[in-house]
Amino acid sequence: MAAHWESFVTAEPDLARTVEERFRAFTHHVLVTLRKDGSPRTSGLEVDFRRDELWLGMMWDSLKARDLRRDPRFALQANPGEGTGMGGGDVRISGRAIEVADGPQKSAYTEEVEPPQPFHLFRTELTEVVRTYVEDDKYLVAQVWKPGEPVRTIKRT
Repeated sequence: MAAHWESFVTAEPDLARTVEERFRAFTHHVLVTLRKDGSPRTSGLEVDFRRDELWLGMMWDSLKARDLRRDPRFALQANPGEGTGMGGGDVRISGRAIEVADGPQKSAYTEEVEPPQPFHLFRTELTEVVRTYVEDDKYLVAQVWKPGEPVRTIKRT
């Protein structure tokens, strides 16, 4: 089961706001895709929250784009920032990236963003969102959301 960003925002607005704030705090994040042999590939990436979607845009024919065209599964890690404070916590999104071919959606995106041409554009379908943070300098807290389920909160000492 997967959900669009808008579905996540509707289901869990507070967590969605925190996740988006973490991604907006820095420009570059880490994308994990799968190579032909199934091993992970990590790449830097900028993400874009626009028109109720989480978009992944990338350079034409890049290795990460080739990976996603072959196998759409991905993991996306928000940049934790400098030091160890990680204000807002550690945030990860997993899901599938669906390429948006030439057409009205890509044209509208291109008009708004004006990315270098040519480029690949993927909209995301989320399968899991995880936020991990420290509470009261005592607990490690993980908030886990999956489509169709409420947020599950796990605390460890």
